[in-house]
Amino acid sequence: MATQEVGSSTELPYRAAHPRCRLLFLVPVLLAFAGCMVGPNYQRPKVSVSPSFGETGDPRLSAESTNYRDWWKAFNDPALDRLIARAYRDNLTLQQAGVRVLQARAQLGIAVGEIFPQSQQAVGSVQYNRTSDRAPNAALFKGGSGSIEYWQSSIGAQASWELDFWGRIRRGIQSADASLLATLADYDNTLVTLTADVANTYIALRTAEERIRIAQENIDIQQQTLQIVEARFKYGTVTQLDVEQARTVLLNTQATLPTLETQRRQARDALSVLLGMPPNDLGDLLHRPSAIPVSPPQIIVGIPADLLRRRPDIRSAELQAVAQSAQIGVAKADLLPAFSLIGNLVLLSTDLGTFRLSDMFRWGSRQVQIGPSVQWNILNYGQITNNVRVQDANFQQLLLAYQRAVLSAQQDVEDNLVSFLRAQDRADFLAKSVTSSRTAVSLAVLRYREGITDFTTVLTAQQALLSQQDNLATTLGNISTSLVGVYRALGGGWEIREGDDIVPAEIKAEMRRRTNWGDLLAPTTYNLPASREPRSTPRFPDW
Repeated sequence: MATQEVGSSTELPYRAAHPRCRLLFLVPVLLAFAGCMVGPNYQRPKVSVSPSFGETGDPRLSAESTNYRDWWKAFNDPALDRLIARAYRDNLTLQQAGVRVLQARAQLGIAVGEIFPQSQQAVGSVQYNRTSDRAPNAALFKGGSGSIEYWQSSIGAQASWELDFWGRIRRGIQSADASLLATLADYDNTLVTLTADVANTYIALRTAEERIRIAQENIDIQQQTLQIVEARFKYGTVTQLDVEQARTVLLNTQATLPTLETQRRQARDALSVLLGMPPNDLGDLLHRPSAIPVSPPQIIVGIPADLLRRRPDIRSAELQAVAQSAQIGVAKADLLPAFSLIGNLVLLSTDLGTFRLSDMFRWGSRQVQIGPSVQWNILNYGQITNNVRVQDANFQQLLLAYQRAVLSAQQDVEDNLVSFLRAQDRADFLAKSVTSSRTAVSLAVLRYREGITDFTTVLTAQQALLSQQDNLATTLGNISTSLVGVYRALGGGWEIREGDDIVPAEIKAEMRRRTNWGDLLAPTTYNLPASREPRSTPRFPDW
């Protein structure tokens, strides 16, 4: 991500000053920036990217390029669509991430303010003064005895303006701007995680419901079997052992229900929190039990190189490196002399002799100090140099973190793809196994009724059926969960915030009541395009 040094124009709205006045005010600022900018210009490091994903030869995958703005709609589940829309609107973690963007935007305003006179003060005072009658001046006046009493008044202004000759301030702006974009990328990453969490929790809920349905179905079958055994025991054709075995299997199956009910309830509670509400049954959003979401027959995964632009955590890692790169320039500027303009204008008067305090407003009462100054920390070079080294080491760590993020992203996609595909293969086998198990149970019960086989065969067949059905339901849930993992690993979902305000209006209204945020709560100042580059160019301050 190349940084933009010159030629950028600010997009911030400023309505306070007349354009001509702004231009006159900006002229000395531009003159102050006639110097260069010390420190390195960011260069994107080399990263290892595979030409394609390892599983793209599978016909269920496509390497076409696409976006994943509404990836959850691939499941064609209206309840899931409603849940994600509600979470996007009300999730508290996402709202917190949005407010952090506002914080970063205000921090950028602090850095921009360094362009202009860093110290400016209006001063004024009215003082009563009495000198000691044993002070040196008392020995020279009034015959060596007595003191001097008088009033003194003053009013004026003073300012100090460090010129950004070496680009220290511009590097600080560049760093703060990159940090703002990184915080926005963190918001996008939070949104990616949120949509995946909602989908995964919803799938866990539907999977628990399906497993409960399977358990209840088998309980019904086993209850019928128990009735058959009890009837045969009553007529003396079987022993008490068959009855107890049938009852044991039934009770074991019934014992699975509390655990499954707990999982269902916990999934509902987790969904409620993700939706920014206290735990409840979500009846208005879920309506009724439904099947486990089914994945589409083919999914588009693109190529690994797409991850560099799509995944917000990769963008955040690189932008953090950009921000730190600028900090090296900030630190290096301390090795060079700092040039400043200092101005001091004070109107001063006393009531000594024929003077009056009101004479302060005469032009002749002015006291003026103005001129350039230079400050050079030549005796602190060891500390400053080591600070540059610290900043450079931090930068190198962030470069490595960025490279690691690229590798981890590719692993993330590969792991979820293989999980998705192999879970589908497992589900195919389990579906055939369930069909065979149903047939085996029917035959075993029939043969038991006819007295051809013992009850152990019936028990074994029923237990196998329950196990295979439960495994199939769990595997179907794993297929959908793995597909969610694929979409999350591909960085899908954050695009839904484009064109929307990332901070809810009610939160901004509350913040505006507490604090004067000026124009910074306008979405155009912080809800920036993901492709925007960090800037270091001068701009007007935020008021």
